[in-house]
Amino acid sequence: MIRNAKPLFGLAALLLAGCASAPLHYYTLVSPVDESVGGLTAPSATLSLPFELLPVSVPAQVDQPQLVVREGGQGVALLGSERWIAPLGDEVRGALSADLARELHSQDVSGLPGNDKPVLRIKLDIRRFDSAPGSYALIEGAWSVRLLHGDHSAVLACTSRASESVGPGYDALVQGHQRALGELAGQIATAARSLGSGQIPACPAG
Repeated sequence: MIRNAKPLFGLAALLLAGCASAPLHYYTLVSPVDESVGGLTAPSATLSLPFELLPVSVPAQVDQPQLVVREGGQGVALLGSERWIAPLGDEVRGALSADLARELHSQDVSGLPGNDKPVLRIKLDIRRFDSAPGSYALIEGAWSVRLLHGDHSAVLACTSRASESVGPGYDALVQGHQRALGELAGQIATAARSLGSGQIPACPAG
């Protein structure tokens, strides 16, 4: 009986360790499709152009599989059990691409064979991606929109800052970042529509 005690004790310890491990939770920045709007229906007065969204860069401090959140004034925490479903840069790009497709009533043609038709090339570099649970979700970045059309091109380069108040919990925090990206997509789309229609665009105020 005594000789069997060690294996049984070891097995019990492993089972207890497994039970004590926090379950992993995965999050995405891509908002769910709103079926109530009936898909993409472009207004007749809106000029629709395809766009190419280049890879999005994010700060090294938050480029982690885990969510990185603010703690106090200067502290940050790496949340071991709260994780992005994909690398953060890919998550931001995927969410922004979907938001731009809805805003522009168009599609992201990145990676598809090119042609001589006009296309909007969009680039975003995230400079700040701050997460404060129960307080705010903030995204700040530099972006540009370039209209490519044969030998002629027009470009606008701007910076934007979007901050959303969030409630407690990590679901609310991620939803805040989704709203911030939606706000950013709206600003980029406004500039893109101006370029596409031959107008002189301006950077968003503030």
